[in-house]
Order: sequence, then C-alpha cells, then structure tokens
Amino acid sequence: MSFGFLRNLTKPRPAPVVEREHCVAGRTLPLKIVESDRARRLTLRIDSGGRGLRITVPPGLRRGEVEKFLDRHQDWLEQRLAKVPNRPQVRPGIKIPVRGVPHRIVHEPSKRGTVTLSCDERGPLMIVHGERVHLPRRIADFLKREAKREIERLVVRHTGTIGKRAKAIRFKDTSSRWGSCTSDGNLSFSWRIMMAPSPVINYLVAHEVAHLKEMNHGPKFWKLCEQLCPDTERCKDWLKRNGGALQAIMFD
Repeated sequence: MSFGFLRNLTKPRPAPVVEREHCVAGRTLPLKIVESDRARRLTLRIDSGGRGLRITVPPGLRRGEVEKFLDRHQDWLEQRLAKVPNRPQVRPGIKIPVRGVPHRIVHEPSKRGTVTLSCDERGPLMIVHGERVHLPRRIADFLKREAKREIERLVVRHTGTIGKRAKAIRFKDTSSRWGSCTSDGNLSFSWRIMMAPSPVINYLVAHEVAHLKEMNHGPKFWKLCEQLCPDTERCKDWLKRNGGALQAIMFD
C-alpha cells in the first residue's frame, strides 16, 4: 500500500495526512504521517510535551518503509520520551503557574463558575467555582483571557516602538510553536505562555513583533529583538528548558 495520491496538475494540493496511534515506552501516542513533496527522506519529530509524534515522508512511500523506520528509531523514541515531563491533569490540589508563580488549585463548587486568584498561609491559590467536570476548561479559559489582555497590551507597546502594525492577533493551543508571524502581519500566540514568568511572556511578544520588520532569524532580527527585550537570551533559554513542561499540562 502506498501513501501516494494523484497529483493535481493545476494547483498545489494539501499535504496528505494519515493519522493513527503508536505505542512506545508504555504510552499510546497519536501519530501523524505527513506526505511532503519537498521531503527527500523520512523525518521523525516528537511534539512539545510528548503529546504526539509526526513523521514526514516523501511522496509515494510505502507503508512498510514507515514501519521499518519506526522500528529502527524505537530506542531513540524511548530515550527521548523518558526525558519528557509527566503530563499532569489539571485538578484540585495540584499547582499550576500563572506568570511563573505556582498557584494551588482549590475547587469551590458552591458559587458560579468563575476563576479567581487569592492567597492563604500556604501561598498563592487559584479558586475555581462551578461544577468539578468543568474545572479544567474554566482554568484554560481564564488563561486565555489573561493572555489576550496581557499580550495585546505588549503588542501595542512593541509595535509602537518599531513603527509597525499587527494586522491581527490570534490565540491558539499549539504543540510545536509558542508564536508565529505571517508575512501579512498576523500574529499568533499560544495562550499557555501565561504560565511562564512575565519577562518570558514579554520576550515572546517582542520576538514575534520583531518579525513584522525582519521575517528571518538573522543578525538584524536578533538585534531588534534585544532592543525590544534586553533579557532575550535569558528568556529564550528559560523557554527552551521549561517550555515542554508547560506544553505537557492537560486541560482536557
């Protein structure tokens, strides 16, 4: 059986995708097999937080070759996944960071479904009201609102500095990228960044806003990024070391 598809000679075709599951290191993970016209060999990637696997294959590759490729890389997968943090499920009693500060989740079902931040003798709290079944979603919605408020403010500040305007600002739950900027000026951010410390949030916004002027990662881009965020190197390193743990937290 081949992953090949008939080519449309009049316009580009979307990349064919096969979705299945793959068992490795005691986990059953979603696996996407993506056919790409630009691929010359098979490549394997683990999504941030160990949430899934992705294989990019050349056009027309047979299924058997993919299975052999997975078998050859089973040890590599097990070693890499062993380093991925556990995926904690959001629930009462655990701590979740807000702007880098861990807050213990407290469920109080007697009131309407809202989320408030508070503090007691044991430290910061995140109090979630409403039915228990909706608690993860309510916390995710809270982080999305905080992200919208904080990031839109930072975008205005940084775009004013460089004299460029963002066409639109969008918020997503992406597993491989914290942010992006399109050539026509659309900015996208993962709302999970609200769990990172405030300087890291600022760095991410500065990074994407800098792309409005420099659509690359060359010396001019990094110079502009550091002008907007003097802590660029430290924050970039923090996100590289800790971002996987934030991506691993389960809100569903």
